[in-house]
Amino acid sequence: MDAPASAAPRSHHRDLTKGPILRTLLVFSAPTLASNILQSLNGSVNSVWVGQLLGESALAATANANVVMFLVFAAVFGFGMAATVKVGQAFGAGNVDAARRTFGSAIGFCVGLSMVVAAAGWLGAPALLRAMSTPGDVFGFALAYLRVIFVAMPASMITVMLGMGLRGAGDAQTSLRFMILSVVLDVALNPLLIAGIGPFPRLGIAGAALATALASYVSMIALVLYVYARNLPLRLRGAELHYLIPARAELRYIVTKGLPMGAQMLLISMAGIIMIGLVNREGALVSAAYGASLQVWTYLQMPAMAISAALSAMAAQAIGAGLSGRLGQITRAGLILNTAITGAMTLLLLAFDRPVLELFLGQGSPSVDLARHIQFIASWSFVLFGVTIVLFGTMRAGGVVIAPLVVLAIAMYPGRIGFYWLAHPTLGADAIWLAFPIGSLIAATLATVAYRRPGWREKARAVDEDECAEETRADGDCAGRMSPSL
Repeated sequence: MDAPASAAPRSHHRDLTKGPILRTLLVFSAPTLASNILQSLNGSVNSVWVGQLLGESALAATANANVVMFLVFAAVFGFGMAATVKVGQAFGAGNVDAARRTFGSAIGFCVGLSMVVAAAGWLGAPALLRAMSTPGDVFGFALAYLRVIFVAMPASMITVMLGMGLRGAGDAQTSLRFMILSVVLDVALNPLLIAGIGPFPRLGIAGAALATALASYVSMIALVLYVYARNLPLRLRGAELHYLIPARAELRYIVTKGLPMGAQMLLISMAGIIMIGLVNREGALVSAAYGASLQVWTYLQMPAMAISAALSAMAAQAIGAGLSGRLGQITRAGLILNTAITGAMTLLLLAFDRPVLELFLGQGSPSVDLARHIQFIASWSFVLFGVTIVLFGTMRAGGVVIAPLVVLAIAMYPGRIGFYWLAHPTLGADAIWLAFPIGSLIAATLATVAYRRPGWREKARAVDEDECAEETRADGDCAGRMSPSL
């Protein structure tokens, strides 16, 4: 089966091991960045509808619920990035069948996991919101919104996994097309279902969540149909459908590498939940201002996340092809792009912060000036955040997942939250906003130290050799796996 699979036409995926590195990274990351910005714009437009039609308490409710959803998607991110790395290495080595085995195991595992998460989320939503100290006037809105969003969880998680697998194959365009479809549906349905316009029922904040759920399922189904209609390299047919039953070797890689990667996002999201709880203690006015700030910050995070994801796929293909000399150049290109794009977006958003924040909070809201104050203190920290994420992207492609986890644990907790507890008696609420740049500075510094240490390259090579040996014992096949010189 390996021979014909390996001979599949390579024109269906992008070879990321050739061409000028900076230009290739820019072109490859652009669709992912556009997809992330569209997703953020979707959330922002939905927040505008919620804020304008239902008020500040409903807007604060979506902020509380969205932090929970980020927590859930952290796990999917980890497993998806593990699959992206291994798919990228397989494509770099020219072994399409190995890529399909990894992709099938990842999708099968994700389907089962999403069902469990959706059921647990529906039942556990009240406890989650209480743990976040959600204010009483916000709780009812947040619960209704969160429970419907959990219904959309399977479609959302599967779509994310499909997109990340395709990215490992060098295809960032396909997921963008279906993100556009999802955003158009979500934005169009939101006011109709919130306000009950025309034949649609008036569902309030639950209508905003239902619009997201419907858009997610339609987009997922359309994406699957497209993959098969275009015969993309990762589609599974015939005997390959057995790959959807996770193989031990594949599942071992996805879980052992994915859990630490997901834990990185969990650390960030748990710190976010803690920060939401600290903000909620300051009152509903501060909570609304922070909710609007989070919407703006989502845009500032997106370039670094997109660049890091593209960089990981590029580095993984380089590793699979044995082109270790490109890794340092790929990292430098990622740092340049992050500084240029994130820095420009930060300046642009700060220059037009009032009209942007008024979209969420309404003109004349007392929360607007407070939100502007928050922006000027904390927004620039996302340039440093991008440096950290880019460095992690290269290390992740080499199978290094523990060092980034340790860096984030130190930066988020003794760093960010520790600073808050020390400074709050003196600075009050400003200690919350200053904690963001403090934590980002610590993370960027430690990530640079970890990246420059030579030991992680040797460890990555040793881990890859061990996994290859295990795969040979399990499947009798280690085609497409290499032990690159990192």
